[in-house]
Amino acid sequence: MTHSAIPPALAEQVRVAVTHLAQRLKIDPSGISVIEARAIIWPDGSLGCPRPGMGYRQVPQDGALIRLSAQGREYAYHSGSRQQPFLCDKAD
Repeated sequence: MTHSAIPPALAEQVRVAVTHLAQRLKIDPSGISVIEARAIIWPDGSLGCPRPGMGYRQVPQDGALIRLSAQGREYAYHSGSRQQPFLCDKAD
């Protein structure tokens, strides 16, 4: 795993995201690059990844945005409100 500067407070969340993506793509974690890892305040309970037809608490949520790169593609992981990082695939 190569990475830009990862804030120490986000190191565990980045590890979780990289591990999940490596398992999903069936590749070694060393093939994944961290593009960005930063704390963020999401505007609502969707944590920046709203799903059609779902309702979300309209309260700002502390969280993180983790952008990874693997196999020529970028992947965005979101977290917040005590939720582990999850892949935000808006194509779903």
